[in-house]
Amino acid sequence: MPKLDMLQELQLRTQLQLLIQQHRDLDTAIVSLEQTGTGDQLQLRRLKKMKLDIKDKIQRIEAMLIPDIIA
Repeated sequence: MPKLDMLQELQLRTQLQLLIQQHRDLDTAIVSLEQTGTGDQLQLRRLKKMKLDIKDKIQRIEAMLIPDIIA
């Protein structure tokens, strides 16, 4: 993987922070809907899928920011 320049790294770190916040917000919404029983199952599944998609994006960005260590 090519080395990132400082601007690219800054952009990725900013995007990472936004995704982490979205992930937390979705988690809060899911827990709230489950506790109150106001959300239907389809809505909960959609939110959980969105949360999983965001987690995948977070992991991809983290992999780009953390260089592989060759042992």
